[in-house]
Amino acid sequence: MASTFRLVARTGHPSFLDLPWDEPLEEWDSPRLVNLIRGISRHVVRFVEYDGALYALKELPERPARREWTLLRRLEGQALPVVEAVGIVTERGDELDPILITKHLEYSLPYRALFSGAAIPDLRTHLLNALAELLARLHLRGFFWGDCSLSNALFRRDAGALSAYLVDAETGELHGQLSDGQRAYDLDIAQTNIVGELLDVDAEVGLPKDLDPDETGEEIVTRYEALWSELTREETFAPDERYKVDQRLRRLNELGYDVEEIQLVAAPTGYRLQLDPHVVEPGHHRHRLLRLTGLDAQENQARRMLNDIARFREAEERKQKRTLSESVVASRWRQEVFEPTIAAVPEELWSALPAAEVFHQVLEHRWFLSEKAGKDVGIDEAVRAYVEKELPKRRPERVVLESE
Repeated sequence: MASTFRLVARTGHPSFLDLPWDEPLEEWDSPRLVNLIRGISRHVVRFVEYDGALYALKELPERPARREWTLLRRLEGQALPVVEAVGIVTERGDELDPILITKHLEYSLPYRALFSGAAIPDLRTHLLNALAELLARLHLRGFFWGDCSLSNALFRRDAGALSAYLVDAETGELHGQLSDGQRAYDLDIAQTNIVGELLDVDAEVGLPKDLDPDETGEEIVTRYEALWSELTREETFAPDERYKVDQRLRRLNELGYDVEEIQLVAAPTGYRLQLDPHVVEPGHHRHRLLRLTGLDAQENQARRMLNDIARFREAEERKQKRTLSESVVASRWRQEVFEPTIAAVPEELWSALPAAEVFHQVLEHRWFLSEKAGKDVGIDEAVRAYVEKELPKRRPERVVLESE
């Protein structure tokens, strides 16, 4: 009798029609099966290969299977670090559970594998940073994990550090915004799970001397709370301390977050800064600047210029007491800030450098001067100081020979 099943799969991947869907996953004997190091799972998980691409198959009850399929796709659509949900197989007979298909994350490893083989320097710090950042990113988008743990994430080496990716979302819930109580509960679950997981590893293969399970569980809470505060805290400053906006944006940029809109709310002691940070992908700033202004810049240059546009927009909206569209503000910023700044710099300087780099350097001068003065010095003063410092470097001293 021919097998019956219902397969929903995304395009760009194999059809998976040659797999024995009418059999329990644990009993499969397909030639496509491969053995990979994997973390602990409450469900049967196996891997198959198609032309060098690996896929993870997880067998679980229909309701959590459909829930996880939907959540993974929605989180992926928000550019969050999660595995790619490829397909779901249902209606496999009366007694067989559905199977969720995800694409295996290349070059990734479960946390247990990180403790074997060549040790990663300062593994404890990297694990904590990676998981804390993943949880904060998910919480920013209103995702309650419900079972945050090292086992439910994959880790990939990233320029000497580790990046964490969510691989198990069956207990998750997606909301418009999480309450402090929901975040605290999720964090408490994470702490409990991590302590238990590390105790298991210690019993099996041993842990590095500097990695104490209880201390590590406590520190994940500390690191998460510090990161969350940096991402979401409100800040109050005086009208002449606008350079502090730059300080805040720089710290967020260094953490890998971007801010498209700045909101300053009048308060008795000055202004209260409110930000809506979100994670950005490589090349995001360059493409966005080009779309808004027509200016082509490198990524770091574009990031600083977009921050300045956001700052300009906030000032204009406060002055005009109305909301202005981003495209209109960007056009005015180019005409009223960028072009006059470049025009004020002698040709000897900007002809040797791209205009975007010159403007970037002027902004750097404004930030350093403002920080030193304890107040915003303005763009005109920054241009003057920049020219005063850089121009002599372009004009070598003239040697005058006296005639005999």
